Amino acid sequence: MNIRHAQIADAPYIAPLIVDAIGDIANRLTGETEPQTVLNELQALFKRKDNRHSYLNTYVAEIDGNLAGMMVVYGGDQAQELDHNLEKWLADKGAEIQTIEVEARPDEFYIDTICTSPKFRGKGIGTALLEYVDTLAKEKGYSKLSLSVEKEKERARKLYEKMGYVYAEPWIIIGEEFDHMVKKV
Repeated sequence: MNIRHAQIADAPYIAPLIVDAIGDIANRLTGETEPQTVLNELQALFKRKDNRHSYLNTYVAEIDGNLAGMMVVYGGDQAQELDHNLEKWLADKGAEIQTIEVEARPDEFYIDTICTSPKFRGKGIGTALLEYVDTLAKEKGYSKLSLSVEKEKERARKLYEKMGYVYAEPWIIIGEEFDHMVKKV
């Protein structure tokens, strides 16, 4: 397995994994509701440099040249600017604007999205990405990692707990309660 920084050419493979991970939240982040348009707009965001789902914030796991998984990560201290740029993009395209909630504390390196490709699930891809982000956070000068998990995603929560994440506080994202989990690195 190889983990690398994403490239713009990865956009068609990344967008469906983002939708798989975040579901209807993708509609809100793109201002769209039609599934193919949501994917197209996520690809457009991925190719930009100024938002949370940019290729600059994305890492991919590959097995034999196939994209097996991905994660989007950024510093909590960057979140407000990234989300402001996203809100501006939505306004410029005439989408209904809603405030995009900051999802991390400023001192946290935040795992915004993580997803394994369906045909590679159960092969340790998620674990490998979570191990990789430990090193990445240290390299970028952060001593804490964080993520937010939906309450019903028990399998994901168990993996995060196994990797050392602990419940820190409730966190509201798009009117829904998530559990914000933190890990010291």
